[in-house]
Amino acid sequence: MTLATAILLTVMTAATPLLLAALGELVVERAGVLNLGVEGMMIMGAASGVAVAIVTGSSLLGVLAAIGAGMALAALFALLTLGLSANQVAAGLALTIFGLGLSGVVGAPFVGVQREGIGRITVPFLSDLPVIGPILFRQDPFVYGSVALVIAVSWFLWRTKPGLILRACGENPVSAHALGYPVLRIRLYAVLFGGACAGLAGAYLSLVLTPFWTAGMTAGRGWIALAIVVFASWLPFRALLGAYLFGGLIILQLHAQTAGVAVPSQLLAALPYLITILALTLIMAMRRGQGGVAPAGLGLTFTPDR
Repeated sequence: MTLATAILLTVMTAATPLLLAALGELVVERAGVLNLGVEGMMIMGAASGVAVAIVTGSSLLGVLAAIGAGMALAALFALLTLGLSANQVAAGLALTIFGLGLSGVVGAPFVGVQREGIGRITVPFLSDLPVIGPILFRQDPFVYGSVALVIAVSWFLWRTKPGLILRACGENPVSAHALGYPVLRIRLYAVLFGGACAGLAGAYLSLVLTPFWTAGMTAGRGWIALAIVVFASWLPFRALLGAYLFGGLIILQLHAQTAGVAVPSQLLAALPYLITILALTLIMAMRRGQGGVAPAGLGLTFTPDR
């Protein structure tokens, strides 16, 4: 039972950054924008967060810096795609490459410098319950925040008028513009929110999961977050399920390597990404000919009439 509890705890920590980044990208894509720069925003969030936390000695300032770094790169992406009508796929890939390079420069002075990570929130009495106590009532703030964010995003998208307007901008921006809604401004807000979530996910990596900086520490998690959005059919609660599923796959390959499974370690390390590709392929094959569930205007450049 102790081993099972430990595995579940590690799955939750592995899934949290995936969930945070996926929720941000889900809102962005619901607004009709395809941002492939999640990996770049995450790694910049991780580098900026740990750098500011070490310099100031404040984890809170580190988290705020990570969010700000993610939003700054998101603003750059918005300038290219919304302001200059650049291709969203090309701009997103460029953003990832730029973020990976810039994070190496920002984090270079802090390589290997360890600091105390963000502690867990312990609920008195409830945290002492067997099995469920450590899992549900002894977690770090990011875990609780990610679940709360799932509820908030779902409520916003499906229960509020601004959420309906945002989804309309993703489905048919021309009609939304004809009704008088500022499509580009709404998309800008969505992109900035996505950048904030990606930066927060990066902060979790460098301030909680492994409280130090190393180049490339996102290790492709931004791409998995993009796959989770498709896997979840652009629905927040399905994104929660997908994040924990892929988090479990990451932990599974680590335990398989520890147990000495007679499989090359390189193949085990690639397992989550291989299953990501397989899952996306199967999903798209099953939906072929049945009509897509993605926002109709996803990835399409919109230029309002002036």
